[in-house]
Amino acid sequence: MSSWPNDAGFDTDYEQLNPVELNVKGHIPSYAAGTLYRTGPLGYKVQTSNGNTWAAGHWFDGLSAVHRFEIEFPENGAARVTYRSRRIVDKMLEQIKETGKLSAITFGAKRDPCKGFFNKVMSTFTALKKQPDNVGVTLSIDMPGGGCSPKTEKSVLVNGHSTGIETLHVKTDATLLKRIDPETLEPIGIANQGILHPELKGPLSGAHAKSDPETGDIFNFNLDLGNQATYRIFGTSASTGETTILGKFSANPAYIHSLFLTENYVILCIWNSHFGQKGISMLYHQNMVDAISPFDPSSKAVWYVVDRRHGKGLVATYESDPFFCFHTINAWELSSTEDPSKIDILCELSRYENLDSIHRFYYDNVISSAKGSENFAGKKRETCLPQLARFRLSAVNGRTSPANRQIAELVYLAPKEISSELPTINPAYLTRPHRYTYGTLDRLKSSFMDGLGKFDNETQTTLVWETDAQTPGEPIFVVNPNGQAEDDGVILSVILDGLSGKSYLLCLDAKSFQELGRAEMEGPLSFGFHGAFKASGVRYAGDI
Repeated sequence: MSSWPNDAGFDTDYEQLNPVELNVKGHIPSYAAGTLYRTGPLGYKVQTSNGNTWAAGHWFDGLSAVHRFEIEFPENGAARVTYRSRRIVDKMLEQIKETGKLSAITFGAKRDPCKGFFNKVMSTFTALKKQPDNVGVTLSIDMPGGGCSPKTEKSVLVNGHSTGIETLHVKTDATLLKRIDPETLEPIGIANQGILHPELKGPLSGAHAKSDPETGDIFNFNLDLGNQATYRIFGTSASTGETTILGKFSANPAYIHSLFLTENYVILCIWNSHFGQKGISMLYHQNMVDAISPFDPSSKAVWYVVDRRHGKGLVATYESDPFFCFHTINAWELSSTEDPSKIDILCELSRYENLDSIHRFYYDNVISSAKGSENFAGKKRETCLPQLARFRLSAVNGRTSPANRQIAELVYLAPKEISSELPTINPAYLTRPHRYTYGTLDRLKSSFMDGLGKFDNETQTTLVWETDAQTPGEPIFVVNPNGQAEDDGVILSVILDGLSGKSYLLCLDAKSFQELGRAEMEGPLSFGFHGAFKASGVRYAGDI
């Protein structure tokens, strides 16, 4: 098993404010022309004014940054790739440098409970709305309701290609939305979901909104905490910018990172990451990790199905054995096995057997040489491995009352050794039946990710790309516009070479999973989270 001897990939300060041209090797097809953005922490340590060092404890609390790769094809036909990056936490850095601390609720920072603070706000959740500006998990290009002007005319071409990007927003699991300059990556402003609709007053949401692949409308949830936690499912129109509350219901408050979307429904699964004391524990601990109650194997995961077309609100509920999940993959409708006149929904996700994976991502645990890393070796390390899963929600339009929970059938659960995290698919197949899922592999060959996988849900096999001491990031699928098959396209992933300490943008053929080309950087791109790609000349880029 290989491991990182130091903070390689986590503590890098390789920030590139001005665009630099990368060294391209091999072949990148011309249809990959466009812009790739990446998010994630750019380091996690700050030198304070008194000479001390402040350090974030959890990977999700690192210093948020955005990276931009521009892929162009000049007249000679060879790919030209430029790169720039910028931290987007100016106010947070200023506060830490001046005070040596961060006075805000974070994801996993370990702090002594502030009992005076707790007593003052025990009956309210005002403090949760005072989030730090450390927002940088997912990206939305031209987000509906975010200031983008809908256009029907063709985009203006620049050097033969269209940038076509009006707005760029970064999001997190709070309701904050941070707007970023699409080219310079400078922060422009920050707001919350209340700008979309006044009823979206809760402090928590899903970092991964879902987009209709045809219209570009986005869908998400808003969680309002209190004596009775309320979930509001909403949609924002790409054509008008207007937001509609599609349904609301009361349920256990939980940490939920993503949801499902089909042609006619939004599905929110409240899996087993419930906040203690109806969410009040978050105010006490001032972080989300410690606020989540221990995993309860006797408590069911509950699935809520909300109509998004005909104003019917909550139409069905289901329950399954308990699990935890970060990332959903896809969902689609088909004729019911019970009654062909009814509709079943198939939902795919990357699931965990308990909550160990949340705790694994403390820096001490992922950096194998750090103190505490031995806590996540052996069997406990194995419980942190994901499994690709498919569930069936039967006859969603045939239930008499959503109060009557039905069984969410587990259709399959893939072995851990062939399953992946950070799962993505060909975006043209969102809300449609799909065959292939792309993701990062963790087969215990290193202390972090050790390969890329292409999972075939028909054959239950995985095609693997791997190179010794190379750690990949989330794979992004770029569609071949002339292709016919689901896997006609390329995969873009940023790889850290653990031997040279430098990163490169890898381009894989999505069908064969063989390398086509790469664009080499002069330094490391720190391990990040998610990305978004906008092809040149394409108006709608989608959401994640």
